[in-house]
Amino acid sequence: MDFRIFVEPQQGATYNDQLAVALAAESLGFDAFFRSDHFLAMGDGDGAPGPTDAWTTLAGLARETSTIRLGTLVSSVTFRHPGILAVQVAQVDDMSNGRAELGLGTGWYEAEHRTHGIPFPTKRFGMLEEQLAIVTGLLSTPTGERFSFDGEHYSLESSPALPKPVQSRFPVIVGGGGPARTPRLAARYATEYNIGFRPFVSVEGHFRVVRDAAEAIGREPDDLDYSVAYPIFAGRTDAEVAARARAVGRDSIDHESCLAGTPAELVDRLGALQRSGATRVYVQILDLHDLDHLDFIAREVLPQL
Repeated sequence: MDFRIFVEPQQGATYNDQLAVALAAESLGFDAFFRSDHFLAMGDGDGAPGPTDAWTTLAGLARETSTIRLGTLVSSVTFRHPGILAVQVAQVDDMSNGRAELGLGTGWYEAEHRTHGIPFPTKRFGMLEEQLAIVTGLLSTPTGERFSFDGEHYSLESSPALPKPVQSRFPVIVGGGGPARTPRLAARYATEYNIGFRPFVSVEGHFRVVRDAAEAIGREPDDLDYSVAYPIFAGRTDAEVAARARAVGRDSIDHESCLAGTPAELVDRLGALQRSGATRVYVQILDLHDLDHLDFIAREVLPQL
């Protein structure tokens, strides 16, 4: 099981804030730094100083980090045309020497579309399916060959499929709790399936559906990684845990869908998730200025797993 840092910069974070977290995560041995792809804060805050573009940020981090993997959880199909997205992710992969990953989803936050003049169509799942086909097709087209696609939402004519990523098998993450369509897309296009922020007791069932979908198309289920994402509040005592939650506006903690507790309690919970089939955990860090939190998790929790 590996552990990744996941942040929500739209809530109010500069590029330098994210750089500090990424560098700390890298030095502490976390596997990756992932960020959301949103353009508007959620909740009561105003998001100042303003949103940062996900792939612009990852391009900068690609040049300022050395080993940590970088990606989105997840980019929305409404934000970028698939041909342009393929160029962006391949370029970040080159800039990072093969450390980029792409999480791709339908998008759901209608308000950020209205505030930024982005269309919010109803047939977004069809867009997701076509974008997955196009992006994976472009990134995997052999050098010298062309890629074409004719769909309901997008058409590409004889694309040279350039630039090429460094990674021969580019990592693509598909997530969500849908009972049929999402597992089918994950089984067909993804290298990783992610289920985020759902009750712990439901995780094994979600993984099982995706494994069944993979078997149905003749793919080995263990060819995919299976990941979870949860907010984390760690501390030596219950008082420290509660203080970290209050610092980001949470007066109470849902212990059925949040990683919260002392090191011993977190080790028990993470072990249970591993037994449920999780091979990867994204820990959502909501206070980007509390770097001691990352240090505590790295030194007091992860070595016990």
